[in-house]
This record gives sequence, C-alpha cells and structure tokens, in this order.
Amino acid sequence: MDKTWQVTVTYIIMNLGLIFFLYPGDIIASTVDGHWIPILLGFAVHFLVITIYMTGLENLGNKDIISLYLGIGKGLPLILLLPIAVYVLMTIIIMIRSLAEFMMIVFLGSTPLWAVLLLFLFIANYLALKGINSILRTSILLGLVNIPVILFFFSSSFQNADWRYVFPLFGDLSFISSPSYMKSFFVFSGGFLFLGFMQPAVTFRKRNIWIAALVLLPFIVFSVYIPLMTFGQATASTFHFPFVIALDTISLTWLMFDRITIFLFLSLISFLMIFLSIGLWSMTRIVNQSFPVTKPIYVLPVLSLFVFVVCLVIPNWKDIEKLFWWNTYLRFYILLTVPLSTYMIGLRTKGRSNYEPIG
Repeated sequence: MDKTWQVTVTYIIMNLGLIFFLYPGDIIASTVDGHWIPILLGFAVHFLVITIYMTGLENLGNKDIISLYLGIGKGLPLILLLPIAVYVLMTIIIMIRSLAEFMMIVFLGSTPLWAVLLLFLFIANYLALKGINSILRTSILLGLVNIPVILFFFSSSFQNADWRYVFPLFGDLSFISSPSYMKSFFVFSGGFLFLGFMQPAVTFRKRNIWIAALVLLPFIVFSVYIPLMTFGQATASTFHFPFVIALDTISLTWLMFDRITIFLFLSLISFLMIFLSIGLWSMTRIVNQSFPVTKPIYVLPVLSLFVFVVCLVIPNWKDIEKLFWWNTYLRFYILLTVPLSTYMIGLRTKGRSNYEPIG
C-alpha cells in the first residue's frame, strides 16, 4: 500500500528531533567561524547518500534490504547486516540515555534514572510491537499536533538574535578533523536506514524523500545559527543543548505560561520517541528475518532489557559522549556501505529483470 505522505512526514519529524536535540552543539564546537561550511558539507553528504539509497531501493522493486542482503551469499549478509544491527542498537542506547539525561535536567530532577528509562522503553516498545503502520499513523498525528508548535517557536527564536554574530562568514577547513564534527554526522546517518526496511508492506515514492531533505535544510542551518546569534560563539560553545537554551530566552508576555519552551521540549521528545520505536522495530525485523524461528513478541522484551541494563551502566553525560565517539567509525561505515551496496545490488537486480533471452 502506498503511504508516501506518512513515510515523508515520519522522515521529517525523526530528523527534526535529531537536529534540534543534538546537532547544534556538535557544529558549534567544531569551528569558531564560518559555521555554514560544515553545515552544508554535512548536508551535501546526506543528500548524496539518500540519492544513492533511494535509487537503489527503486531498482529493488518491492524488496527490503534485509531480504536483499540475506539472498546474496553466505558471507556477505554477515558483513552487511551485522554492522547495521550493531549500529541501530548503539543508536537506540545513545538516544534513550541522552533523552533520559535531558528529561532529568529539564523536567524530572528528582526522578531516578531507571524510572525514566522504563517510561521511554515502554512507549517505544508498544509502538514497535504494533508495527510500522501504527508508527506511521502515530507520526502523522504527532506531526499535525507538534509541527505547528515547532514552527511557532522557530519563528519566535529570532527575538534575541544579533545578526552581527553571523560574521565572519569564512573560516578554515580544520573542522573536518574535529571529533565534534565527526559526531555531528549522527544526525545524517540515523534517519534514513528505516526507509529500506519497510517494503513490501509499505511502499512510497522515493522522490518525496529528496523533497523532504530539502525542507529540512533551513532547520539544520538555523538550529546552529539561532544559538550563535543569541549568545555568540564563545558562550554557545559551552552548552550541551544550545538551541534548547536559546529558545528558553524567548519572552512572550501575551502568553500565560512562564516557560513556554516546555511545549517545544515535549514536541521534540515525542519526535524522538518515533525515532526510538522505529529503531526497535528495525532491530526486530533484522533478528526475525535472519532467524525466522524468533517472534517479535519475544525479541522486543529481550532487546529492551539489554538496552535498559546498558543505559543504567552509563553514569553521566561524559560517558554518553564517549559512546558517541566510539560509534563514529561504524557510522561512516554505514553511510558508505549501505547506500552503495543497495545501489549496486539494485542495478544487478534491475538488469536481470529487464533481460529477455532470445529463443
């Protein structure tokens, strides 16, 4: 069944959650001027990756990448699927632990970590167990409710902007070797893999993903420049969540709420819950198709228990950042191998389907 708009909205809100939550701090820490250069370079890599990936998926027809990899030989599935599974699992652990840390700082200062983790895992598990169609429908509902909130706060965030902080516009390319810049690719590698897991149950027009990526570009740029124009480089670089803190400076006297950004926080958290549920659903798909005897109803609790225990072992934000860095090499492996392998195998599959023997 064609669900182009549901898939497109899901792609947008997943990436919005990642962009506003994690991306600005890494980019601001990676360079002191000319921030638009690393932003556009990262976006160009992302756009190239999804272009190759979408072209490969179009050539595959109704196959998903899991069945594709499992059908190409004995050794290759291990080389291709195992890193994807490890990466998705690490991404879930990083995101849920980061979210818990954020929630405890902003909302639930006296709540124990295990209780916050259980709450997030319960919601994500419930959606993942219901399946991708339920996740897509939930995404549409959350998009209708929360995207207007995001747009309202996004437009209001220029209230305290000092445009002089945009300058200087040009800097050197030393950011390329910066660990912070390497970590920023977490945003570009985390939100596209699920697109290859949904077929044949869910089909969508691949060109809409390119349009959705372009829609995200202004949010990517201003998620970095709004805290820069509000605080300046020197101050903004000291924050873990500079965009969130920048929005907390907004003052709208005609609203009855003291901290209006609480609604933005809740919107971002709901978007990231979609990200987590799709991550758990993707892991379940990988395990279930690799080992057909397993059932999702048993796989999900085991995965969640493992994530829960690992998250409890991570003591503080510094250790979360270490996990981000350890994940960097695997992240670039995924960015390189998954789109290229999908494209190459897709070309071969398309060539075989178009071949008509003369007899």
